Amino acid sequence: MRGRFGLGSALALALCSFVVAACGGSDNGGGGGGGGGSESGGGTNQTAGVKKIDPNSMKGAKGKVTYCTGKDTPGNTHAWIKAYNAKNTGITVKILEFPTSADAQRQQFIQRQQAKSGECDIFSSDVIWTAEFASQKWLYDMTPYIQSRKADFIQAPLQTVTFENKQFGVPETTDAGFLYYRDDKIKQVPATWQEVYKEAAQNGGIVYQGAAYEGLTCDFLELMFAAGGQVLNADGTKAAINSPQSVKALQLMVDGVKNGTAPKAVTTYMEPQALSAWETGKYAFMRNWPYAYALSQNDTTSKVKGKFQVAPQPAFEGGGKAGILGGHNSVISVYSKNPGAALAVVDYVTSLETNVRNASKFSLAPVLSAAYDDAKVKKALPFSDELKQAIAQAKARPVSPVYPQISQAIYNNVNDALAGRQTAADAMKKAQAAIDKALATF
Repeated sequence: MRGRFGLGSALALALCSFVVAACGGSDNGGGGGGGGGSESGGGTNQTAGVKKIDPNSMKGAKGKVTYCTGKDTPGNTHAWIKAYNAKNTGITVKILEFPTSADAQRQQFIQRQQAKSGECDIFSSDVIWTAEFASQKWLYDMTPYIQSRKADFIQAPLQTVTFENKQFGVPETTDAGFLYYRDDKIKQVPATWQEVYKEAAQNGGIVYQGAAYEGLTCDFLELMFAAGGQVLNADGTKAAINSPQSVKALQLMVDGVKNGTAPKAVTTYMEPQALSAWETGKYAFMRNWPYAYALSQNDTTSKVKGKFQVAPQPAFEGGGKAGILGGHNSVISVYSKNPGAALAVVDYVTSLETNVRNASKFSLAPVLSAAYDDAKVKKALPFSDELKQAIAQAKARPVSPVYPQISQAIYNNVNDALAGRQTAADAMKKAQAAIDKALATF
């Protein structure tokens, strides 16, 4: 997902950009989260022999670099390109904008890579595409460069560039979901998801993204990961979602709909519908992305204005804390005719200067720890401390070349369980079978 729609300096509009860097399947909200960590498929060695970038190649590099990206609606890409070109480094950057649709962007890049075109030196890649592109050996292995800067980053987003224990890009922006709560009804943030549902049942309920789409995959995995569940085995070759932990997480959500803690209509909600329901003032809790903060505070029709706070996702009783990462990464094409200059540009795209500008002017969540300490960022993002914590505890979705099929297996079966069409246990069994079937095709 790339069509971020931050719209200028006003916080209420600029924060809209967060939703597209987050986790959904359409321009209404979210952008992908790709995955790595313990679930990055490392057993098949699909990236053996891939080209590796030399960090020293950017020293003294000159020439032209093309940065390919989705439609730059908020203007952050044009802003950093203008700033970089003004430095007169001997490298000139130009932008090539693809359509707003995430699928269209992906196809544009794939077509160029299949043709071995060097038109895109750098591509701003949705994080769910890491494994697919890396497994085709279309991206430079950037592990040596990442290792030289590893301490600068919040560590969680590095999962989204990791596949088979190699890093195939550099995080640009990131995101993680929040738990919104009515502080006029809820006096203390619940420590666990079980307490959230208990408090919600007594104070008006909870809304979230429960429709059969990518957003539901995110919402479910937040609970499932916290409960200790996994989607894939350690090397990413087999499904592991059918576990007691996964069933327990889903059962909590199913019971919430069954007993009215979450409305039955939640099974049709994407981000905008959940936000609209929340703004009626009826509900005590909402799970959504940071973009919803400003809209809830500034929408003239919102009945929750000044009556809520946000918090990172709570723990799952008997487990731990988790969240789901969104965002975009800078990747370098192996067909680039000027990889050294491309790396120099990536170094600037992911620099502290750019992180601070992106956050303070365009409300895009930084990937560098130091950016959250900047006064301009703290002023622009009043929830920056909570956001940093949410990102730090978040996990990437599974890195797999067949991630779209994996996600579909999750959200279709979870939605069926929430709607009462199957049990939580059956949902996980069917998801397991569908994921294994998808994995067998690659």
